Order: sequence, then C-alpha cells, then structure tokens
Amino acid sequence: MLLIFYEFQQLIMNSHKDKPLILDKKTALLKAESWCAYQERSQQEARNKLYEYGLHQNEVEDLITELIVTNFLNEERFAMAYVSGKFNIKKWGKIKIKQGLKLKKVPDRLIQKALNSIDGDKYLANILATAEKKLKVLAEKDPLKKKYKLITYLQSKGFEKDLIFDVLKANNLS
Repeated sequence: MLLIFYEFQQLIMNSHKDKPLILDKKTALLKAESWCAYQERSQQEARNKLYEYGLHQNEVEDLITELIVTNFLNEERFAMAYVSGKFNIKKWGKIKIKQGLKLKKVPDRLIQKALNSIDGDKYLANILATAEKKLKVLAEKDPLKKKYKLITYLQSKGFEKDLIFDVLKANNLS
C-alpha cells in the first residue's frame, strides 16, 4: 500500500515537470530576480529559465534587459565567479573552464578577461597538487603507462599539455 502511494506521489510530482510553468511577466521577473540573487547566472541560463516559465521570446528578451539594467545579471561578474569557483574549488584548468563558459554563451572577450584573473603561480601549484594527488592513487607499475595515465588525467581536468610537461619535469614527476 505504501509503495503504491509513493509511486502515485512520484507520478504527480513528475507530471508537472513536463509541462512548462505559465507565469505572467511580472511574476516571472520577481522569480528571476530571486533566482539571480541566489547565485551569479549567465544571460543564457536566465534566458533558459525564463523560457521554462512559458514566456514568449519578446517577453524573455524584455526581462533579460530588465535584469541587466537592475544589475541582477552581469555577464562579466558571472564569468569571474565561474572561473574562481571552477579553479579554486573544482581545481579545473583553463581549457575546461573556457569550454564551460562557451557552453553558457559568454562572450570570448569576457572569457579571456576572467581567465587572465587566475594567478600564474597558483595555476602551476594547482597542476602540481592535482598531479601529486593522482599519483598516490594510480596503481600502475609500468612508469611509462603511469606517466601516460597521469598526463591524460591532468588534460581531462583542463590543463594545458605544455604546462603539464613543464610542471612534471620541474618536480621530477616524469
């Protein structure tokens, strides 16, 4: 009986997710402001959210403009926050961060400006720390295969190949 109730509850909860939420422009603006105040958002993320509310293109663009004017949306501030979070918390490299920003349709000039805010010494220290951490868990015995796996892993984290080689060589990890 409890299982049937749970399945019914899940069915009801999931059925409303399929239908777009239809909001009037004023309510959508209030919800979008609250959503943007919670965390930095890109214009594209906000645009997608507004379309989820069931708004039409001209309404969405009007609200995006309003969010920019009232400073709830700021693409440069978003790019800086994104870079800071992905670099300091997730320990991503510049390549992966750049790809993430491109997916969010941030302009190239803002991507470059945000990436330039990363301290070069901290960046190299991040590569080294990530390499050392990964080396501890690599079970490979063959040194060549181990090095290959390490380099592949560091590249998957978004670090540049030439910097990986430089850091590994300078710290006798290669």
